[in-house]
Amino acid sequence: MSEQPMQPMFLPELEGNPKPGPWAENIRAMQAAGKEYPQIWHLFAYRPDATEHLARFTQEVMRAPAPLSPGMRELIAAFTSYVNQCPF
Repeated sequence: MSEQPMQPMFLPELEGNPKPGPWAENIRAMQAAGKEYPQIWHLFAYRPDATEHLARFTQEVMRAPAPLSPGMRELIAAFTSYVNQCPF
């Protein structure tokens, strides 16, 4: 069974113009490995100055100590994406 390549984002000019930095490096590494990755990384790579707070917020919400485990929060996020027909 072969994996289908990731579909391009709705904003290809954003996807094709990352600024140098860790987000762009992560994207290149995942692409080179043929792996899927969160498409929001393209936004982080395109405008790292504007998305720094969003990236920190996301990590805090998903990983900080809370009544729900990080795994359960990931499962909820994956199910929500599925219901919204959004690849997770």
